[in-house]
Amino acid sequence: MRISVIGCGYLGAVHAAAMASLGHDVVGIDVDEAKVATLSAGKTPFFEPGLADILKAGVDSGRLRFSTSFAAAADARVHFIGVGTPQRKDTGAADLTYVDAAIASLKPYLAPGSLVAGKSTVPVGTAARLTEEIRDTGAHLAWNPEFLREGFAVRDTVDPDRLVYGVTEETGAEDVALLDEVYATILAKGTPRLVMNQPTAELVKISANSFLATKISFINAMAEIAEVTGADVTQLADAIGYDARIGRRFLNAGVGFGGGCLPKDIRAFVARADELGRGESLAFLREIDEINLRRRQRLVDLVVDSFDGQVFGRRVAVLGLAFKPDSDDIRDSPALDVAVRLKGLGAEVVSYDPEAMDNARRMHPQLAYADSLDAAVEGAEAIAIVTEWKQFKELDPADTAGKVSRPFVFDGRNVLDPVAWRDAGWTYTGMGRV
Repeated sequence: MRISVIGCGYLGAVHAAAMASLGHDVVGIDVDEAKVATLSAGKTPFFEPGLADILKAGVDSGRLRFSTSFAAAADARVHFIGVGTPQRKDTGAADLTYVDAAIASLKPYLAPGSLVAGKSTVPVGTAARLTEEIRDTGAHLAWNPEFLREGFAVRDTVDPDRLVYGVTEETGAEDVALLDEVYATILAKGTPRLVMNQPTAELVKISANSFLATKISFINAMAEIAEVTGADVTQLADAIGYDARIGRRFLNAGVGFGGGCLPKDIRAFVARADELGRGESLAFLREIDEINLRRRQRLVDLVVDSFDGQVFGRRVAVLGLAFKPDSDDIRDSPALDVAVRLKGLGAEVVSYDPEAMDNARRMHPQLAYADSLDAAVEGAEAIAIVTEWKQFKELDPADTAGKVSRPFVFDGRNVLDPVAWRDAGWTYTGMGRV
């Protein structure tokens, strides 16, 4: 099938390359000429495991191409909208500027019976408005939310745990048939497919993210209690995680969540609830956000307290800048935030991340960046682990002790073995751990 993908950022580029890998003829469209040039050369503009291979294969095969012209989408049967919906600074609501611009630019090239399938995360009610916007073209609109995890985005696209179609009663049967054709290879594996109306499909993604954020902030709230009672939040999470109604996943206390989805999505959800006159229904998400932001400052406070309240001029190695491992994404990153806060207090911060340093340098040139993990920890008076990269988790405590000037480690992700590090002479501090 001929497919267009509007927006070639993280979501759009992955989706376009993945659809080409399934055998479709795909054109990705973006207004950023530099990005289009990079993708057209078969190169990735960001780090995502597995993407480089399928991107290059798609471009080399001719099944995948990129353009800045919306006219290139004219003969596509399905048009996926994968543009960003960033947070508005004034209200916290989702900014739909890019979604509306994509629809307006695409509209002249829509053919009767073609399908616009939204993948961007939008406030509930957006699909109904856009359906009316394109009605005079004879094209249809469905909402087909994505559930990508950075670091696993390619796998989550070609082998998702479910497919969600949000369609209208008027054209639903036709739209389901088209989406089934797009995802035929995936459906053949037995992947669950859920068909629902547009508002429900819009709510699926935003409510899933809100639930995950709630679970993370819940265990971080328990960490706050553990810190003042002598309890161990990791053992607590293990114990309650055996309850099948709760489960152990996303019950890892630390410096909290970040990235381009969870923080802005819960804020946008709260803003939309206020607009709908149901703000009280999501009032708890405001506290979820506050708990999450508190945990960053808590790690900073722990580091500062270890220097008797004065961190000025003290060398601190901050390990991690991306908001999660296997990614170079620094959007709303707790790790980068910790580094910046310590720097603001006068610490001599030296940061290292396997993939995110170029992005961090552009945003925060005031920080010092080490060329290697060894260089970052050399002579450090404290080490703060804030992104759970495998190489950080596997640090040898005895070997590392010989490189630092003061063996203090702050485990912002609770990924180290406290016993092993203490036995090697370290003063170990976790987040809600004993």
